[in-house]
Amino acid sequence: MSKTLSPSGGVPSADTVTALAGVLKLPVGELLELRRTAAEEADTASADVSGPGRPIGQWDPHELEVHPAGPGKGPSGADGVRALPGYARREHDQVLANAVTAAAAGRSGIVVLVGTSSTGKTPACWEAVQPLAEKAWRLWHPFDPTRAKAALEDLHRVGPRTVVWLNEAQHYLGDRKFGERITAAVRQLLLDEERGPVLVLGTLWPEYAHDYTAPPKPGEDDPYSLVRELMAGHTVSVPDTFDAAALATATALAEQGDTLLANALTRNRNGGRITQDLAGAPELLRRYEQPRQAASRALLEAAMDARRLGTGLHLPQAFLTDAAPDYLSDHDYDQLTDDWAEQAYAELAEQVHGKQAPLRRTTPRPSRRPPTPTTDAGTTLPPPPGPVFLLADYLEQHGRTTRHRLCPPASFWYAAHTHLTHPDDLNNLAKAVKDRHRLQWSHHLLQRAADHGSTGALAYLA
Repeated sequence: MSKTLSPSGGVPSADTVTALAGVLKLPVGELLELRRTAAEEADTASADVSGPGRPIGQWDPHELEVHPAGPGKGPSGADGVRALPGYARREHDQVLANAVTAAAAGRSGIVVLVGTSSTGKTPACWEAVQPLAEKAWRLWHPFDPTRAKAALEDLHRVGPRTVVWLNEAQHYLGDRKFGERITAAVRQLLLDEERGPVLVLGTLWPEYAHDYTAPPKPGEDDPYSLVRELMAGHTVSVPDTFDAAALATATALAEQGDTLLANALTRNRNGGRITQDLAGAPELLRRYEQPRQAASRALLEAAMDARRLGTGLHLPQAFLTDAAPDYLSDHDYDQLTDDWAEQAYAELAEQVHGKQAPLRRTTPRPSRRPPTPTTDAGTTLPPPPGPVFLLADYLEQHGRTTRHRLCPPASFWYAAHTHLTHPDDLNNLAKAVKDRHRLQWSHHLLQRAADHGSTGALAYLA
């Protein structure tokens, strides 16, 4: 009686109401109807309120593996490294919205977003469930002690109005030991009307989705039969890039003060790969600020200076290697081993979110210009000799901001004079070094540009 009549006790169970009605000789049907009304107004389920998870509003999106987007200011106006950018809706968001609407109306469902690394799958799920937060839905992210064990142990406890968060669903559905049992439990949860409505949201990389949905060959084992059945008709592709509408939305958010999106759009040389840029930014910055070896940072700073002072995208390895030494302190220089460059390039080639690397080897696209009567093989500039490297867009922008008042050391100018051959690169660096009052280096760079066909350099020298 005390628990039932307490104003903070919540809605009593149907069994309690029935028992009280019998003792007090009150109409059971009317009391149960009142109880149902109270349950709807409180927006809670009649059953297991102690099920796994907690109200959606109590979750931080980063706890659900939404990647931080780097330092900057998001739409909330708050600064910090854990800020989130504004959200630009895309086609797959409508599918999620339909599933959320159906769940709110009482129909359980499952949606699995399929896309490559850092294409915005997890943020899309987080944005989609926000209307359910207003209806006091819970969210459960099976994680401890392991994802698979947590899911297997507690799926039977999931109650109505719960979002089951299966981010990186291969850890659940594809687990070698428990995957099929977890899949069976998820399927049963979706079919059990007494435990519904529930919404199951998952994310997968395309290679996992292919493995789970491809039919087995005759005579071979079929380890994913239940997964294939569960996912049939419930997968949605997430594109790698923003389309024109999403880019327009992102641009509008940037103009309204979202610096995270504004910076990403400024760096956007990769055809709309906005989410990858945002997801990889914090780790790229950490790799620069906390390298395993000082030589790695020296190479990055040489590349940053080259780009901000006017060189092309493709930086020759020989130039970077010879430019790096004077960026090191005497102590760090004394620690260099014979294979320091090999180790540093290997470290900088390791990828972060979005398949980005701080400094990666690349192959320039060949120039394809229409032939003309005056075409002469001697007028076509040859590609740079040896390997060339590409600096991550985020680090290039970071270098332009943080190093704009610094003059590169002597090894940088020596390496530029020794290894760079494109006249535009040499002319731009000659102007930059002249502006910094290193007139001898400016003279030598202009002379080298002239030797490689720049008549403008000759005129400037004269």
